[in-house]
Amino acid sequence: MIKVDQRKTIRLIALFEAFKGIVVLLAASGMLSLLHKDIHEIAVRLVHHAHLDPASRYPQIFIIAADHLQDSRLLLLALGAAAYSAIRLAEAYGLYYEKAWAEVLAAGSGAVYVPMEVLSLMRHLTWLSAILFTINVLVVLVMVRALILRRRARIIEQA
Repeated sequence: MIKVDQRKTIRLIALFEAFKGIVVLLAASGMLSLLHKDIHEIAVRLVHHAHLDPASRYPQIFIIAADHLQDSRLLLLALGAAAYSAIRLAEAYGLYYEKAWAEVLAAGSGAVYVPMEVLSLMRHLTWLSAILFTINVLVVLVMVRALILRRRARIIEQA
């Protein structure tokens, strides 16, 4: 079936997916905590806390964006983040326990980002974007390989 090295690699990917899911879940709960609060005041305090000039370009963009953030949008963002988190955590569980559906989910969800990452690399090549692209492609390749090995093992069992 699956070799020990590949099992360790897939479990490492599972832990990384769980980490992403937990981080996004924390962000979602942070967004929910902002409901019915004065977001403009919070944005201004963050800008001052970071020792930035509120009148300069980027802090001003941040403050204006905070002004336009309504409770309904904030709730939708939080719900979207919670859904993303649930998918990542389910994927992590499935990968850790060697479920085929999780390998398909990981390969598919990783492959979705490849075209956007290629465009990003073509527009503005940075070390970070190149590293993220490489990691993503490696994850997709590991998942596809696991699926191929799983399929071969099933064919051998049936023969």
